[in-house]
Amino acid sequence: MMLKFHVLALIFLMVCIRYTNGQGYLKTKGTIIVNDQNEKVILRGMGLGGWMLQEGYMFRLGNIGQQYKIRAKIQELVGPERTEAFYEAWLNNHTTKADIDSLAAWGFNSVRLPMHFNLYTLPVASEPVAGQNTWLEKGFVLTDSLLQWCKANHLYLILDLHATPGGQGNDLPISDRHPEQPSLWESEANRYKTIALWRKLAERYANEPWIGGYDIINEPNWGFEDTADTRGMKEAKNIPLKQLMQDITKAIREVDKKHIIIIEGNGFGNNYNGILPAWDDNMVLSFHKYGNFTDVSTIRHFLELREQYQVPLWLGESGENSNNWYTHTIGMVEGQDIGWAWWQLKKMGSNQPLEIPAPAGYSAILEYWNGKGPAPTPDVAWETLQELVRNTRIDHNIYHKDVTDAMFRQVYSTETIPFKAHVIKDKAVIQAVDYDLGRNLSAYADMDTASYHYTPGVNTQGNRGYTWRNDGVDIQKDGNDFVVFHIENGEWLQYTATVTAAGVYTLRVRLDGDNGRFNIIDNGKTLAADIAVPANTKGWQTVELKNIQLAQGTHQLRIRFSAGVDRFSAITFAKQ
Repeated sequence: MMLKFHVLALIFLMVCIRYTNGQGYLKTKGTIIVNDQNEKVILRGMGLGGWMLQEGYMFRLGNIGQQYKIRAKIQELVGPERTEAFYEAWLNNHTTKADIDSLAAWGFNSVRLPMHFNLYTLPVASEPVAGQNTWLEKGFVLTDSLLQWCKANHLYLILDLHATPGGQGNDLPISDRHPEQPSLWESEANRYKTIALWRKLAERYANEPWIGGYDIINEPNWGFEDTADTRGMKEAKNIPLKQLMQDITKAIREVDKKHIIIIEGNGFGNNYNGILPAWDDNMVLSFHKYGNFTDVSTIRHFLELREQYQVPLWLGESGENSNNWYTHTIGMVEGQDIGWAWWQLKKMGSNQPLEIPAPAGYSAILEYWNGKGPAPTPDVAWETLQELVRNTRIDHNIYHKDVTDAMFRQVYSTETIPFKAHVIKDKAVIQAVDYDLGRNLSAYADMDTASYHYTPGVNTQGNRGYTWRNDGVDIQKDGNDFVVFHIENGEWLQYTATVTAAGVYTLRVRLDGDNGRFNIIDNGKTLAADIAVPANTKGWQTVELKNIQLAQGTHQLRIRFSAGVDRFSAITFAKQ
């Protein structure tokens, strides 16, 4: 009996250890990433852009791109003390444990943290003693907290140095770079500080298995040999970049032999000329993908590098597009055993999981900063900024479930599910924008489903209204409501509804536009064919369809426009 007890206790202890340590340290094995049980791991991650490092586009700030410029504008409005309080509150509210809990619930298994160096150490010019490094506790404490939240959810945390000392490229906002000051590549002191920071981080997290890896320099973009190649897209050798990454690797390996080191090529992570082969046996090659097609041919070059040099690939940053693009890009890379990290969890706008609502009074601040209006008073501006901070919290964010559904369920399923519960009894209204969740040609049909803005000659947009949902369907605000607009010939929308009371119904379709024609289809059967939209002088009108028989049960109702209309608002059901 005692032996049995000890055996059971040992098994229990082993289970507890495995649960506590999770899958263990990630490592490379040939061309894949594995855990400590040698099981293949496909990283499905989200980048926390906008938290430690703000970029102006995230908050509709136009030409105010770098964080230091945003901070200066805020200080001009509310003074230095309130500005300091604003940024302290920002860091404490923008990303919390509730955000990480949500990522885990949605299906993510990793988080990419875009770090700003100035939360961890002073800029070179501000060091009291030249050549030394003053360490700031703020960044490390924030990272420690994030790691604990990730641990609690069994998510890997990947550290990404997004803003290096001096800045790593000519795209200024992504690294908060001051162009009048020496860049990372123009200052040995900046490079020394970058190396020292990575050694400090690696020393702190060397024994943390839920650290997934070190993404050592985000998106270098610099012309070393040809200064006219400002983005580093054509650099043939990339000697300074390779040397710095090797120096960082050496510093990390002095204190941490375990964690994966992730490298990014020049040209925003995509130009690996002269950089390979790998100089470490636990290294991953990252590439970034935006605004081009979603077939395997678009990453063929990286697949060839993977096979030639036997290093795993990671799509370290992607996004800022439509749901259709997300589904097909994720499906494509996962089919090649490549993990990914999306950009980004939250900002203003609807093409990411969480949307930060603009506070009341925000437009007045923007108008002032754009030279189109008077300056708000310091107190009014402060109230607006405090509301902005509150709106960064997840309990004030708008959750776009269509985005996460496209990133997970739709990748491997063409089935549709209701966006909203539609119950038809005696009366009901189905809003046009509440069509089913699913892929293009499954839940809806739209002629323009994604943006390919980096593909010459392809001028598509996806949702032209950039609001409410992130599919190809064009949606805009109409008063307090959202409506579908720019409806082209052949486009259709599907709504799953439950009819609880069978009978004969009158349908009223609210439309705007001349010379349109549509069909109503129920579970594949046409209920109303080739219905003409009456000629009109523009404006909303209602097309009434009587004697529509609906049986009790679940219905997949489609409205298909054989001739498009300007706008479509809703379908009303009334039992006759």
